[in-house]
Amino acid sequence: MSSSQPASGPRPVGPYTPIVSAGDWLICSGQVGQREGKLVEGVSAQTAQSIANLAALLTSAGADLSSVVKTTVFMTDINDYAAVNEAYVAAFGDHRPARSAVAVAGLPLGALVEIEAWAYLGSAPS
Repeated sequence: MSSSQPASGPRPVGPYTPIVSAGDWLICSGQVGQREGKLVEGVSAQTAQSIANLAALLTSAGADLSSVVKTTVFMTDINDYAAVNEAYVAAFGDHRPARSAVAVAGLPLGALVEIEAWAYLGSAPS
């Protein structure tokens, strides 16, 4: 297992590694919708930026969003579910990783959304 600090992308907001390689797996820590050190405005924009941040982490490890097989979406208001879904589909296109979506009491930096991802680098999963 190896961990790495990507050369680009958001800096961690806590004592964790943004992306870890474990065999054929890449595990991305949850990403909030921050760009240039500040949260973007609104749930849709934060969702899109969270996924863009995940994509940057994956790219730093030689992968992309098409390698993602599982995500977990955390949101502070379950009523944002439809808006999150819209931005999520816009980012992932026809690719549909397995997913869990949960409402939580709060997220780092006052974010509205946080998304973590697992990507598989081996043979195409079925």
